[in-house]
Amino acid sequence: MAKYKMILDLDTGIDDALAIAYALASEECDLIGIVGSYGNILVEDGVQNSLDLLELLGRPDIPVFTGLPHASTKDSFEVMPISAQIHGKNGIGEVKLKKADRKPETMSGIDFFIEAAHKYGKDLVIVPTGPLTNLAAALEKDPQIAKLVGKVTLMGGALTVPGNVNPVTEANINQDPEAADKVFRSEFPLTMIGLDVTTRTLLTTKETQKWRDLKTLAGEKYAELTDYYIDAYKVTSPHLGGCALHDPLAVAAAIDPSLVTTLDLNMKVDTEGPYAGRTIGDETRINEPALLTKAAVNVDKGRFVDLFMERLTTLFSKN
Repeated sequence: MAKYKMILDLDTGIDDALAIAYALASEECDLIGIVGSYGNILVEDGVQNSLDLLELLGRPDIPVFTGLPHASTKDSFEVMPISAQIHGKNGIGEVKLKKADRKPETMSGIDFFIEAAHKYGKDLVIVPTGPLTNLAAALEKDPQIAKLVGKVTLMGGALTVPGNVNPVTEANINQDPEAADKVFRSEFPLTMIGLDVTTRTLLTTKETQKWRDLKTLAGEKYAELTDYYIDAYKVTSPHLGGCALHDPLAVAAAIDPSLVTTLDLNMKVDTEGPYAGRTIGDETRINEPALLTKAAVNVDKGRFVDLFMERLTTLFSKN
């Protein structure tokens, strides 16, 4: 079976940590690198988290690249208090990990995207689970990559449900609406895995206890950081009854698109005014066939959560 070559573009908080584990636990894909972004945490801290987690999970061979430190239209970035509340100040629920021996790569994350697109072409899958700043910058530097890659499956946006920053805006898109708009209007074959589906896929302490019961370091650390996330959700979204598996679902849907039901839709991102950051159909292309962009509107949540638990529990049992 031909394997996808996968790049994760992460602002490594707790659900990003779960996304790394899902990618490593999935035989259908070969994780060839991680590009760091800002969002849940500062870019350099997220890069370090990715390196530390890869080492914890027995894969220190996977390179981690540093992406851009702030939005394309800004000069700086500060972590929002709500992000620190949900993910912890260190991004991974205040869990302490051994610092990885490996250092970040000297090549920029932007150049890594471009190099990988030319090297792997249609076999390459890019999964951004933070702002789209890095991918938009790579697209600007080499517009050809949009036609080269196999697919982009991103976690972000909200089409049929309210946003989580304001009534129309989801956090990742909200960080850099201009970059997101460039990516959404590009020729990338794109699937949006938004709050429409991610908030239906939930984990509780019943599941994390299974990881603790493994009595392995990875099982213990992942149970600890996920329990922190579950506790944060009790405050921010008590109606859900668990924590949402935002980023892992994007990885899973990239590997197996049958997990989600999608709507073909030419999309745009509003960049100005009260609706800045809204992901919505592009009225100027409403009569053109939607050939490249899909938005997930439903998910086989039972099958996904079962897959998620099966794969991560197997991975953690070995580390």
